[in-house]
Amino acid sequence: MSRALLPKHVAAVIKHQKDPIRALEIFKSVKNEDGFKHDLFSYKCMVNKLGSHGKFEAMECVMSEMRTDIDNSLLEGVYIGAMKSYGRRGKVQDAVYVFERMDFYDCERSAKAYNAIMNILVEYGYFDQAHKVYLRMKDKKIVPDVYTYTIRIKLFCRTGRPHAALRLLKNMPCQGCDVNAVAYCTVVGGLYEENYGIEGSKLFSQMLSFGICPNVTTFNKLIHTLCKKGDVEESERILSKVLKRGVLPNLFTCNIFIQGFCKQGAVDQAACLLDSVRRDGFLVDVVTYNTLICGLCKNSRVVEAECYLHQMVNKGFEPDEFTYNTIIHAYCKLHMVEKAEKILKDAVFRGFIPDEFTYCSLIDGLLLDGNVERAVAIFNNSIKRGLKPSIVLYNTLIKGLSQQGLILQALQLMNEMLENNCSPDIWTYNTVINGLCKMGCLSDANNLLDDAMTKGCLPDIFTFNTLIDGYCKQMKLGDAIELLAKMMDHGITPDVITYNTVLNGLCKAGKFEAVMETFETMVAKGCDPNIITYNILIENLCKAQKVKEAHNLLKQMKEMGLTPDTVTFGTLINGYCRKGDLDEAYQLFRKMDQQYRSSLATGTYNILINAFSEKQNIDIAEKLFHEMGGKGCTPDSYTYRVLIDGFCKTGNGDAGYSYLLQKIEKGFIPSLTTFGRVINCLCIENRVRDAVGLVYLMVQKGIVPEAVDMIFEADKKEIAAPKIVVEDLLKKSCITYYAYELLYDGVRDKKLQRKRLPVRNSDGFRKSSSVA
Repeated sequence: MSRALLPKHVAAVIKHQKDPIRALEIFKSVKNEDGFKHDLFSYKCMVNKLGSHGKFEAMECVMSEMRTDIDNSLLEGVYIGAMKSYGRRGKVQDAVYVFERMDFYDCERSAKAYNAIMNILVEYGYFDQAHKVYLRMKDKKIVPDVYTYTIRIKLFCRTGRPHAALRLLKNMPCQGCDVNAVAYCTVVGGLYEENYGIEGSKLFSQMLSFGICPNVTTFNKLIHTLCKKGDVEESERILSKVLKRGVLPNLFTCNIFIQGFCKQGAVDQAACLLDSVRRDGFLVDVVTYNTLICGLCKNSRVVEAECYLHQMVNKGFEPDEFTYNTIIHAYCKLHMVEKAEKILKDAVFRGFIPDEFTYCSLIDGLLLDGNVERAVAIFNNSIKRGLKPSIVLYNTLIKGLSQQGLILQALQLMNEMLENNCSPDIWTYNTVINGLCKMGCLSDANNLLDDAMTKGCLPDIFTFNTLIDGYCKQMKLGDAIELLAKMMDHGITPDVITYNTVLNGLCKAGKFEAVMETFETMVAKGCDPNIITYNILIENLCKAQKVKEAHNLLKQMKEMGLTPDTVTFGTLINGYCRKGDLDEAYQLFRKMDQQYRSSLATGTYNILINAFSEKQNIDIAEKLFHEMGGKGCTPDSYTYRVLIDGFCKTGNGDAGYSYLLQKIEKGFIPSLTTFGRVINCLCIENRVRDAVGLVYLMVQKGIVPEAVDMIFEADKKEIAAPKIVVEDLLKKSCITYYAYELLYDGVRDKKLQRKRLPVRNSDGFRKSSSVA
């Protein structure tokens, strides 16, 4: 007599069957067996099998059938399984629908059902809805359990309220719930996430002191939070604590640490970790290699990443799409497209099928190198190979063409998109509009905007900001302001970038009153100004000679929580200097680091050094120059130029001469005007030898007219070059006729020709190597 087929036998078969459709066929076929009837267990196995494979339509059919065969009051576990299956696939609304139907089908919900739906809602960021479910649970007099409170703790941490989570954790024993490691680690992770590291560390130690130790899964979730922030050191510290309590790390732990090191930029440590775990006999996987390869590529170490790719293959691992695409993308970003194509060729040989991301990387890389023809060929080749042209693929090529100024080709490609049933999106239009604006073709850009709207593609903030910027750069401010009103008509609220663009345009055009009116409108519309806004206002007021009013804006900035930067102070200091109020400019400069804690910059020093040099207050100018190094500001070519000019204006030829040599020594090439001013000073002081020395120095440094380079015979060039330089200095009005007469004779004087080139020493300067 054959053994009777029982539901538990069917359930076992379903559990071990990999194909959900085949499992469903078996499930249905056994119903024809005499005397066989599915029970709650076999139905639950079938529902879970279909749900875990995303076969939701079939799952719903089985559940419908189940409701007719099984007492509905017993089905809570099945419904919870269905909710979790929907949750794993991100189908939150469907999970909620299953939860709500339970009541309709007379299946009483316990804390388990409430916990399941709350957890799904929290995982996907539906925090308000999760809270409402909790309130419903309390209204139904259902007693929350440890899982309920743990989910609530997770909700508080996800919404940036770790201290509320901590209060709930401490209150759990009063509610009759034993606190577990999951609840503790969730709060610890929340504290770390919100940068309360000391509190997080103390709470973790407290948990261990209570004899509560997380398992490796719970611990991995905690260190994942830390490693995402790049805090590997803290992860290592808490790992050492749990290792002492017998928690053994697994492959996921290793992968998380490698990811953390890569996030921190410590890819060498990540590579060492992978190599060491392999030596210790730890079985790594494709994810381990991919994590390291991704980290290396993000740190521009693609060659090493390729070495690990080869190591993967040699160790018997099969690289996947992520592996190949990551390396190909990185090579393309580094302008090494040939290397990327070689990787692709090897990958295709191993069975890899290039996808949209692969082709986008290659096209982007080729366009970065300006190889438009090859990029278009790759695009066409991808379509020939059967890849359906997508909006992403088209946009990549259109962006590259627009950046190369090939707007006509970009527009042709947009037309081709429509022929291939791929409609341009607003990103496509914005890319081409941006290209047209950069070329100054504003009329065409506006027409393209109208075309986009005609085809139902609504413009966004970037569209309008691009056009407004284009109009402002061409000083078509009326059109820019008209466009500002138009964007409001389309329901798009101007942002701080929009207003800053308009304000800057008005400021450059000298429309001082319009700047302030637009600013008032901006604030009235609820758009908060930023540091750039205030810098534009300060520049505007300074140009209008209202420097005091501009200075008063510093207080307003502080009230707004904004910190003035070097541009702010530079503009104000320049405003005082242009007004002739050097005392106020100097006082504000001193307040920069003393009162406002703002870092000083070379540009700020240059403004003051120039102003004091212009006013012939050269002592203060020189004092500021010598102070620069100690403040971390290196003098640039402009610093030397204005200081040399100042000394020459005050008739201090020695200092001007010394700083000119210092400037050359620092690697800067002085202008002909600067050389001329120093030479004029030297000639007035009758220091013809030094003046002639500077002419020869100009020849030595290659600061000569083109005519000198046309002399190919060395001996003739050596004689003629100084004469040509002197003639050129006079022709360009860099030297006086008096200096010219002295130099004219000086470069022909045999004695002076044997003069040695000037070289600075610690005392200033002296004569050194011979010029003839």
